[in-house]
Amino acid sequence: MEPLTIDAVMIYAQKGSGRRSSKYTDYTFAVKKDEGLVTVAKAYSGLTDVEITEISRWVNKNAIEKFGPVRTVKPELVFEIAFEGIAYSKRHKCGVALRFPRIKRWRKDKPVNEIDTIESVTALIETN
Repeated sequence: MEPLTIDAVMIYAQKGSGRRSSKYTDYTFAVKKDEGLVTVAKAYSGLTDVEITEISRWVNKNAIEKFGPVRTVKPELVFEIAFEGIAYSKRHKCGVALRFPRIKRWRKDKPVNEIDTIESVTALIETN
């Protein structure tokens, strides 16, 4: 079965561990909710080393806040997130939980105003 996908914007980045400890490799993604954004997933796989290096440089230049190892970044980079399933969740602020989220591709072709909404994400529960 093909994985489900959404387009989301990166809002947080964190450095990885081991050989990736000098680069930002762990990302948190958000979709539109009302006039703002709400987090829907964390992912740290699916990008090439070249893309990770490019994103790490971007994070260093575009970090807004620092919370320990986590950097809040300008919501500008759009990614297609793939996942195996979706369900309602009272534990997550957005109201849904994605199963096995991962980065499918960096959507350099897509502006932030075209990312998914929380409504379009929850609609996937009915089709899943």
